[in-house]
Amino acid sequence: MTAATHSSSFTAAADSADAVLLGLDPEQREVATSLRGPVCVLAGAGTGKTRAITHRIAYGVRSGQLMPASVLAVTFTNRAAGEMRGRLRALGAGGVQARTFHSAALRQLHYFWPKAIGGEMPRLLERKIQFVAEAGARCRIRLDRGELRDVTGEIEWAKVTQTVPADYPAAALKAGREAPRDMAEIAQIYGTYEQLKRDRGMIDFEDVLLLTVGILQDRHDIAEQIRAQYQHFVVDEYQDVSPLQQRLLDLWLGERDSLCVVGDASQTIYSFTGATPDHLLNFRTRYPQATVVKLVRDYRSTPQVVHLANGLLNQAKGRAAEHRLELVSQREAGPDPLYAEYADEPAEAEGVARRIRDLIAAGVPAGEIAVLFRINAQSEVYEQALADAGVPYQLRGAERFFERQEVQKAILALRGAARSGGNDPLLEDVVDLGSQVRAVLSSTGWTTEPPAGSGAVRDQWESVAALLRLAEDFARTRPGATLADLTVELDERRAAQHAPTVQGVTLASLHAAKGLEWDAVFLVGLTDGMLPITYAKTDDQVEEERRLLYVGATRARLHLTLSWALSRAPGGRSSRRPSRFLNGLRPGSAAPGNRPGSTGERAPRARGRRGPVLCRVCGRTLTEAGELKLMRCEDCPSDMDEGLYERLRDWRADRSKEQGLPPYCVFTDKTLMAIAEAAPSEAGELAMISGVGGRKLDRYGADVLAICAGQEPGGEDPDDA
Repeated sequence: MTAATHSSSFTAAADSADAVLLGLDPEQREVATSLRGPVCVLAGAGTGKTRAITHRIAYGVRSGQLMPASVLAVTFTNRAAGEMRGRLRALGAGGVQARTFHSAALRQLHYFWPKAIGGEMPRLLERKIQFVAEAGARCRIRLDRGELRDVTGEIEWAKVTQTVPADYPAAALKAGREAPRDMAEIAQIYGTYEQLKRDRGMIDFEDVLLLTVGILQDRHDIAEQIRAQYQHFVVDEYQDVSPLQQRLLDLWLGERDSLCVVGDASQTIYSFTGATPDHLLNFRTRYPQATVVKLVRDYRSTPQVVHLANGLLNQAKGRAAEHRLELVSQREAGPDPLYAEYADEPAEAEGVARRIRDLIAAGVPAGEIAVLFRINAQSEVYEQALADAGVPYQLRGAERFFERQEVQKAILALRGAARSGGNDPLLEDVVDLGSQVRAVLSSTGWTTEPPAGSGAVRDQWESVAALLRLAEDFARTRPGATLADLTVELDERRAAQHAPTVQGVTLASLHAAKGLEWDAVFLVGLTDGMLPITYAKTDDQVEEERRLLYVGATRARLHLTLSWALSRAPGGRSSRRPSRFLNGLRPGSAAPGNRPGSTGERAPRARGRRGPVLCRVCGRTLTEAGELKLMRCEDCPSDMDEGLYERLRDWRADRSKEQGLPPYCVFTDKTLMAIAEAAPSEAGELAMISGVGGRKLDRYGADVLAICAGQEPGGEDPDDA
């Protein structure tokens, strides 16, 4: 069995049906060979679901059981659809259609509009926010920038749940929506927005699905024509299907059951858009005869990362939690996840930037590192910290790769060289495709050495370098490919917005990170109020926030760091608490509802007690994290042994230098203070101190106890040493 690598965007071609099955694990092979009837694949993060379903389609095509043109594979992003098409083409199933729901519906709408409706099809409105702003103005309702975005989101939710403007207030209340404005006002804006589109002969993306559903419901002849063409359906990320998309899928299927769905209820994070895991969870009820295959072998992440991810879900509640998958890592052991607490947000950003710089110096490519946060507004402080540290970065969700001027210029040069063929003097002595591309790009002024520093110039260089890496990858999997073949590939990727990886640290929201992976991931800002976010009120909303953290953690292959800041700004009140989702996982914290020692795990005195925690000096109730760690108020007298504290600090400095880690990764200042105050004489006493978890006790316990006993680490007396 071979684990799929992450280094290539392309799949090596298979020369027979049986060859398609090579390298698949037993569960993936079962998916690939289950070609009849309904099939439900429950696939955990990193378990090779795309590999399994593309090999399933390719095996069906290569064995003659599926006709390529009769298969429609549907997913949710252009990038995922583009990747699927590339894999299918390399596996010898290039005639299969792989599209998003919207792309497939739009194609059908264009084709059948003259027959079903007649006349010219309305133009597609790609950005609806301007129309929503105008609708608000017509209703004399002023919307600020944030409200404009949120009202637009409410309109999109209403449309995918097939809710008309008049019914919006009641439907939103029933669904527990947190509306950004009065619901009656939103209904008014929604109705005016729809009228504006009709007046100007335009439709939006949700209309594409609604109109296609309407045509298929009303015109049985057209529905039968589509069903005659597409006889086998594959739906990826099935937990994200909305009621409207499910309705369209049902109309495509008709009375047939030749359907394969793939999903993971634990990765449902888009319910605010109308997505629901109910269709996945109810699949076996709807199709009792369905073949169900579970993929739990995780080829992406180390056992340490997988253990943390499983731990997050072990605390989950609700229906999705009942169907959670226990992942089993197939990789060698790696470093333990790091937990880091900072005084304030700028300090957190600077600490993350330092750690990233250390990883890059140790050989981790910048493009294999990501900083993930709950909301986009958190990115600014990390952009500044990375810029100050001289680390290149890219903000995911900014300008699209293929729309960048330097990328368009490079592709234009490649296309010109492809047309010239052997007549281009640049290519006279160059044979392989990678060298040809390098020569063409050099003629545009690009150099193989990156410019110093960061900023726009470095970003432009990285964009062109990403094109070169894509070309070299393409050449490895397509021996004999020409420049003309490469330009066709680039055109297809541009149409699908399937961009190559740029070599800069990725800054992205947790939602935007879905479907991606990196060698090193930093999950930042993990405080109650941010994750779970303040407006997550109901149990279902809080559980979705937990799943969001799970998705973030499972993006990491090797290095995972989780951090939080006790205050927003320097000098601010340290009133924040680490995310409740980390209780029982981070060292020194107790699992929810457990008393210290009830499960055999070490837990801190403060966190594990029932009722309030009182200062051991004055008796006041303690609430702040630093005070809970010390078991006293910050202002109360300390009985700390200053000499012991200094010896512990010196030891920590030596250990952090040896291990190449920031000092706080060994022990924080507050933990050292707590140790110096308690002066533990045995491992059990040391384990009871907040900030000393089982891992740190095993790693540092002997040294700390020796120092507390007045000895040098290793057992020597200080005077003898």
